[in-house]
Amino acid sequence: MNEKIKAPQKSLTDMVKWGVALFLFLAGFGANYYFIQVPLTLRLAGWVVLACIIAFIAIQTTSGQRLWHFFKAARSEIRKVVWPTRQETFHTTLMVIVIIILFAVIMWGADSFLMWLISWLTG
Repeated sequence: MNEKIKAPQKSLTDMVKWGVALFLFLAGFGANYYFIQVPLTLRLAGWVVLACIIAFIAIQTTSGQRLWHFFKAARSEIRKVVWPTRQETFHTTLMVIVIIILFAVIMWGADSFLMWLISWLTG
C-alpha cells in the first residue's frame, strides 16, 4: 500500500484498443436490435461471448491492467477477512431487532405524550 499511484499514460495503442472495445459494444447493441427475431437465449449467449472479448481487449490496456491488479489485490484481502460465525450473526441480529423494538416503543410513547400535550393545550 506504500506504492505511489501513477496516472496511466495514454498511448495510441491503448486508445485504439478502447476504441475497438467501444465499437464492439455498440455493434452488439446494433446486432441485438437487428436480430430481434432470434431467440433471447441465443442473443444472451452472444452478449456473453462479446463481453468476454471486450474484457480481453480492455485488459490489454494500461488502465485495464491496473484494474485487473486491483481486483486481484481485493480478492486476496477478502480472503484475509475473519467472517463471523452463525451464532455471532444470530446474536448480533437479535440485538439489533431488540434495540429497534425498544426505540420504536420509546418513540411511540413520546409521540403519544406529545399528542396528549397538544390536545390538552389546544382544548
